[in-house]
Amino acid sequence: MRYAKSGDVGFIERIKASSFNGLVHSKFNRTVNIQCLETDELYTVACHDIDNGPNTLVIGIDQFDDFDLAINEAVFTMDQKLFISNRLVISIENANIWESELPEYPADPQVFYRNLSMVKLYIDLHGKNGGVKKSHMPQNPFDVEMSKILQERILLLQAEILKKGMPDVVNSAIKLVGLGPGLTPSGDDFLVGLFTSMNIPTSPLYGYRKLAEEVVQHAKDLTNDISLIALKKASYGQVRESIIHLVQSIFTGKGEEVTLSLNKVLNIGSSSGTDIALGLYYGLEATIKVGGLK
Repeated sequence: MRYAKSGDVGFIERIKASSFNGLVHSKFNRTVNIQCLETDELYTVACHDIDNGPNTLVIGIDQFDDFDLAINEAVFTMDQKLFISNRLVISIENANIWESELPEYPADPQVFYRNLSMVKLYIDLHGKNGGVKKSHMPQNPFDVEMSKILQERILLLQAEILKKGMPDVVNSAIKLVGLGPGLTPSGDDFLVGLFTSMNIPTSPLYGYRKLAEEVVQHAKDLTNDISLIALKKASYGQVRESIIHLVQSIFTGKGEEVTLSLNKVLNIGSSSGTDIALGLYYGLEATIKVGGLK
């Protein structure tokens, strides 16, 4: 039996109530995704070095390759334990409960302005190329064209947000869904960051959060299940702990704190972290331009 270190409050409650039944959806070295049969949502069991996130349970192991887990194996709960077939049993007895909660928009503009500028410069220098961040040495003509399309659609979305044309914002955002390379496409990751900025309490973009939910309603047939659940949760302001820490450090942190939290996000996936960070940056920049801090 293995023990959970921490877990999302909703996932923990379902395990405690023995009300979770599902199937293994997909397996990677550091994560296993489970499809809940009641809700059809994906839940994740993650290794100890993965940060907390929505629908996620973090357990004290290094990798899943040591377990012979197969796609479509049964997952169920009993006696406050999560069973993945008879191959892996996880106890939540001593797990810390985690809940996604974004900080409020800052009252002090000076720290926010300074840190936001620092974030963009740091991403330009240290962010990973190949997704939203244009590669200076593209591998082939397809990469060149994909990068061009991503940039054009992001610029169009930015313009619609600043014009406050609500239906046009939705249409422009939908055109990014499923676009780009990666297990979670770059366009989706960018939207996760953007949706985060829309869900920050008291933010000038807070009224746009309903648009994020509308985009997700159109996304089901445009992207894969793993990316879809990240978009869905982000549309409600539920994102990974590392993203929340980055938002908080941009609002109130000092230089080193900002770069440390930014690095944790940039290290997500291949280019996913960079794409998320850029989506967050453009969203926070938009809060200023649509009537934010003066």
